[in-house]
Amino acid sequence: MPHATINGQQLYFEDTGGSGQAIILSHGFLMDHEMFAAQVAALAPTYRVISWDQRGFGRTVSDGAAFSYWDSARDALALLDHLHIERAVLGGMSQGGYLSLRAALLAPQRVQALVLIDTQAGAEAADKRGAYRQLLEGWAQHGLSDEVAAIIAQIIIDSPAHNAPWIAKWKALADASRLIAPSNCLLDRDDIVARLPEITAPALVIHGTRDHAIEMDRAETLCRGLADCRGLLRVEGAGHAANLTHPEQVNPALLGFLQSL
Repeated sequence: MPHATINGQQLYFEDTGGSGQAIILSHGFLMDHEMFAAQVAALAPTYRVISWDQRGFGRTVSDGAAFSYWDSARDALALLDHLHIERAVLGGMSQGGYLSLRAALLAPQRVQALVLIDTQAGAEAADKRGAYRQLLEGWAQHGLSDEVAAIIAQIIIDSPAHNAPWIAKWKALADASRLIAPSNCLLDRDDIVARLPEITAPALVIHGTRDHAIEMDRAETLCRGLADCRGLLRVEGAGHAANLTHPEQVNPALLGFLQSL
């Protein structure tokens, strides 16, 4: 299986290869590269698509040390270096968007465009931070109960057709302590709303109309703040993982955006 030794981590990635424009897709919290299966299938005939597992998730082997989304952004950029890719479109869902925005601030010359799915530029809302921390710490200390798994799935996925496979992945996690560093990274992240005008890459914002983890007004703030937001796609009926649950709405807009670049 392909791993790259990057910044002290063993990052797992998949690369469709080819000579097309490179696109790197970064998953959300508690997810992994497989959440982009429908996008990889749609894009691979034309584009070179890289999907990867971030620190603490999927098949990546991380050192467990504290990190921030600035570190994750550097991981993504270094993965592009490893693959000899000078410039790419960065696509990210939720925390994948957090790192993609930071990568665009760190290395604007490397970012051809941004696709930002159910994400935002702000810090975690104070009224949610405590509840999320309690859920995640309880999981790390006592294991994942069916009740907590259902709550988390509703927050992240909110689709009866898609919840079960991801709950099964979470329950199969042998060492839940690996979630501590990613959880702290998520809940203690900094606010970069004021820096959005610095990001000049063309961007498409995609957001589920039923996303209760990140409300639509955060997506509107994101699109309004970016220097070249080309539109906000409201995915009707979708929750927090719009690309996973509603690819029939997301993929045509994604392809149209990429073709317009």
